[in-house]
Amino acid sequence: MITSSITNVAITTQANVYFDGKCVSHGITLADGSKKTVGVVLPATLTFNTGAPEIMECVAGACEFKLAGSDLWVKSVVGDKFSIPGNSRFEIRVSEVYHYICHFG
Repeated sequence: MITSSITNVAITTQANVYFDGKCVSHGITLADGSKKTVGVVLPATLTFNTGAPEIMECVAGACEFKLAGSDLWVKSVVGDKFSIPGNSRFEIRVSEVYHYICHFG
């Protein structure tokens, strides 16, 4: 099931802008205190580092990702999720705009 809306949240109005604007997100905090980001990645190949574990949920578009230590690119489309361990990294390759929710923890 695709997450189409998130209710009862506080939104950080200033965007997080990475890689010269190729990735833009906004932080949200849910009523229970958990945090997520909602954003887009424009066409590019980028490498992200993680602190906490993350789950990336595709809500529009598509991407390919490669986890640290792997040589395999895996496609992620609308409705897919993939997990990244904490204190790790992943590469993401986007050919069409990729809209996502990043779930932390």
